[in-house]
Amino acid sequence: MKISIIGAGYVGLVTGVGLASVGHEVFCVDVNEEKVKKINSGISPIYEKDLDKLLKKASSKKLISATSDLKSAVLNSDITFITVPTPSQNDGGIDLSFIKKISHQIGIALLQKNKYHLIVVKSTVVPETTQDIVIPLIEKYSKKNVGQFGVCMNPEFLREGGAVYDFMNPDRIVIGQLDKKSGDKLAEVYKNFKTDILRTSLNNAEMIKYTNNALLATLISFSNEIANICQQTPGTDAFEVLKGVHLDKRFNPILNNKRVNPNFLTYLWPGCGFGGSCFPKDVKALAAFAKKKNYNPLILSAVLDVNKKQPLQLSSLAEKNLGTLENKKIAVLGLAFKPNTDDTRESPAISLIKELISKKAKVSVYDPIVNSNNIKSPLSGLNFKFANSLDDAIKGKDACLLVTSWQEFKNITPELLKNGTKNPLLIDGRGFFDKKEFEGKTNYLPIGKNINKKNIQTS
Repeated sequence: MKISIIGAGYVGLVTGVGLASVGHEVFCVDVNEEKVKKINSGISPIYEKDLDKLLKKASSKKLISATSDLKSAVLNSDITFITVPTPSQNDGGIDLSFIKKISHQIGIALLQKNKYHLIVVKSTVVPETTQDIVIPLIEKYSKKNVGQFGVCMNPEFLREGGAVYDFMNPDRIVIGQLDKKSGDKLAEVYKNFKTDILRTSLNNAEMIKYTNNALLATLISFSNEIANICQQTPGTDAFEVLKGVHLDKRFNPILNNKRVNPNFLTYLWPGCGFGGSCFPKDVKALAAFAKKKNYNPLILSAVLDVNKKQPLQLSSLAEKNLGTLENKKIAVLGLAFKPNTDDTRESPAISLIKELISKKAKVSVYDPIVNSNNIKSPLSGLNFKFANSLDDAIKGKDACLLVTSWQEFKNITPELLKNGTKNPLLIDGRGFFDKKEFEGKTNYLPIGKNINKKNIQTS
């Protein structure tokens, strides 16, 4: 089947490469000519595990190409996926300007097409968007009535850092359909994917995406609130507490005398907050949507409030144990919001770095992927340095604050910390290290644990 995908960002490009990998002919559309050029050269413009490899393979088979000509892509395809951004507005609601613009352009293209065409909204949009905005705009500019063209809403459930795997091995496919004909055509696209397919209404499909992300974000903020309480309570360790919760058979069933250990338990775990392009934006958007429906979303508001403050727990712990942050040399380990991606959007590291600088600390940052050449975050103009290596980041520092669970950081040992001119305080913001390897050997402080300052070694 011939498929056009409008918007070659994380979702669009992964979707395009994934569909090309199962034999569809895909046209990726983007206004960024440099991105178009890279895709046509078989080079991924974004960092995502295995994406380069699959893109090159699909490209060599001529199953994927890129263009900035939206009209041509629509006219030469059977199905068009909309995967443009839906950023946050100042009030937390989503900015639908890209959705509106693309719907307008698709409508103009369809004006010249007599053949049935399916439009699939894959961008994350609040309920009623497809029905009340996308369809009327396409009808207006195509001069066709809905039914002459099909419409579906098909939310994505891709984890950055594991997006390619998630697309090729989906746990579910949700098809929000205007009518049976639309749903049948989209189901045909996914016929080679073996998983549960839920066919439902447009509004339900839109709400499923938000509910899914809001629930996972709630688990994270709940875990962090428990960690913050434990931090103030002698003799408690949030990681041990939540390990005990994980053993509840309602969360972690025992089958054939073995624990299932479902992946969702990784969200019921303390850290320094969630970030990225989805969770913060989607929880804000759902909260704003609820308010427009005259409902005050107390839980969603609390989730956001806890998350906003959580990265500052690391700077607070550092200040409490160092006495002051002024002129202290602090290393922030990790800038991407999670490992295996170069995405720094809403990363906890950003607010942490800003807080450290406001306290007049001397900040250096190290991330295995993100550096001064490819950083895409609101940190320009701030006074901090990028370290060239992990050793460089640690050496001579008063404190090292781990934000991102990159596998490379497993190379940090008590011996490595002591090789520098100082024995820095290591604050573990993710429960990443085996505390038995550090406690009593070096200045190790995990979040969510009450440790008296007198128990922290001095340099």
